[in-house]
Parts: sequence; structure tokens; C-alpha cells
Amino acid sequence: MTSKWDWQNGQGLLAFDDPGEWDGAYDRGEPHLGIAVIGLAFHCSLEEASPRIVKAMRLPDGLQRANAFVATGHAARLNRGLTPELFTALRTEGLGGVAEHPIRDTLAFVPFRDLPPWFKRRWVYVTVRNKLGYWWHRVQDAIGDAWRALRRRRG
Repeated sequence: MTSKWDWQNGQGLLAFDDPGEWDGAYDRGEPHLGIAVIGLAFHCSLEEASPRIVKAMRLPDGLQRANAFVATGHAARLNRGLTPELFTALRTEGLGGVAEHPIRDTLAFVPFRDLPPWFKRRWVYVTVRNKLGYWWHRVQDAIGDAWRALRRRRG
């Protein structure tokens, strides 16, 4: 049986929509599985894509692993939620690496009430930090405006 997908070059795999064929490609050790799992995130239900995304997160190739985390971010955006396995995988990978942006996507697009406890704590931390940063910049702008006005009056 010949596949209609170009596994060697990865061309067109963002349109990938067959979880069963992804499983076969995984068993064969095809390259570009990470790109195909992004396609699954776009075109399949979260329940179908999630176990394949988690498998792709364990691939030995760093780029393909990174693509699996990209797929997680897309899944969070498109479905406004993630499966418990994906939440666990993101938390395990942690901040500061390939999971940084998918974690931010999750915090931005998944409703607070649907987040597990670790993500809720992270959401509160990020929200408070962003608000304090906003206020700090507003105070700096006001002080700068006042200083410039005072210098104009003296000059």
C-alpha cells in the first residue's frame, strides 16, 4: 500500500487528517511525524489527536518534538481545552523550553475553570505580573511626562 503523503520531504503534511495512518507512519519510523501531528491538531478531534501528540512529544528528533508542542498550542486554541494527558505533558516539560509558548497559549485560550491546579496558579501569577508591569510602566510614563513639563517650564 502506497501513501498519498510525502513523508520524506514533509510536503503537505499540515493537511494530514488520518490518525490511523499517523499510527502506521509512527510504527514505520517515518520522518516528519511532528508536522503531521500539527495537521492532526488542525483536522481531527482533540480526543483523536491527543494520544498522537503525546507520542510525538517523545520522539528522539528535537525538531519533531518541538512540532508536537506547537500542535499542543494549536489544539488549545482550536478546542479551548486540552486532555489531561496534554496538560500533564506540558507541566512535565515545564517553562523555559519548547513548552513555553504552548503553556502561554493554554493560559490564554483555555477557560480558567477548565485548567488544572498548576495551570490555575500559573495563570494567576502571569496575570498579576502583567498587571503590575502595566501599572509600573504607566507610573514611569507619568513621571517622565511630569519631568519633561517641569524642564520646559524652567527652560
